[in-house]
Amino acid sequence: MSESSPPPPPADLRAWAWLLVAFTLLMVGYFTLPLEWFGDRRPLVSWLGFAGALAALSWLMVVKIVGVLRGTAKRPVAWLVFLIALAMNIFSASYFVLGSHKAEFAGLETRLDALYFTVVTMATVGYGDITPSGQAARLVVMLQIGYNFVFLAAAAGTASRAVRSTVEQRFRGRD
Repeated sequence: MSESSPPPPPADLRAWAWLLVAFTLLMVGYFTLPLEWFGDRRPLVSWLGFAGALAALSWLMVVKIVGVLRGTAKRPVAWLVFLIALAMNIFSASYFVLGSHKAEFAGLETRLDALYFTVVTMATVGYGDITPSGQAARLVVMLQIGYNFVFLAAAAGTASRAVRSTVEQRFRGRD
């Protein structure tokens, strides 16, 4: 930040502080919640929970993206980043539950492995050290890839548009 540029508005700092707290809570929840409750013993509940979480996440993502496009969203970048982190948690939790069956994943043993696999899949890197080998795991990976193409790409484009708009408004305000 140069000497002539003003400090960020307090609202921006609050939004990023909120995002940091929310992300921390998501990670604490992911690493501490008893995900072992899901899985083979409760397959219907597990699949319905996953489908419901993904549907709710998709709906929230659409609402925020439409809000940005209409110009009515408040703190759109922070919200979109939070929703991306929430997607990461949902898919990581699903992979961890599926990974409890050795037939579903090769190389996935811990929650950190599941989180790592999710990030690698989101980034479309695919190192090959963890691979889905079962039908259920492959289905969830395909759903994540589709989700990434549709929702995360739209969220990234929308966030970029919101940032560009904010920067343009601030520069116009200086003139």
